[in-house]
Amino acid sequence: MIHWQDLHHSELSVTALYALLKLRCAVFVVEQQCPYQDVDGDDLVGDNRHILGWHNDELVAYARILKSEDELEPVVIGRVIVSEALRGAKLGEQLMTRTLASCVNHWPEKAFYLGAQAHLQSFYARFGFTPVTGVYDEDGIPHIGMAREPGQA
Repeated sequence: MIHWQDLHHSELSVTALYALLKLRCAVFVVEQQCPYQDVDGDDLVGDNRHILGWHNDELVAYARILKSEDELEPVVIGRVIVSEALRGAKLGEQLMTRTLASCVNHWPEKAFYLGAQAHLQSFYARFGFTPVTGVYDEDGIPHIGMAREPGQA
């Protein structure tokens, strides 16, 4: 059983913030062997939101939603992650469903964008995202820009 939270950054407890940074580091930096500056200053600003999935008091799924102050810019979904221990349990689908529901609830008129790892393009396509860039290198990992227009179900 997963306990889900959809939190504005101001609602994050110190424990939740520590857990999300720990999970992101474990997967994106250590597991994927990709040293990069994960703590980028965007986690605790503006109207940004965090989707957290907890199992037995451990954070096992997470996504970050960034809302630009520029009304012409899309909402950016990033740091989409499922812990290695629960991959294959369809948790990614639940995470993206909840993340998109949060986006639509808070910003129904906005387009959404994500920089997907290229091998996950078909996964995000199932949620209405289409490629808007070619494949590009980000920190040594092939990525592709994908967008979803407002009003898509």
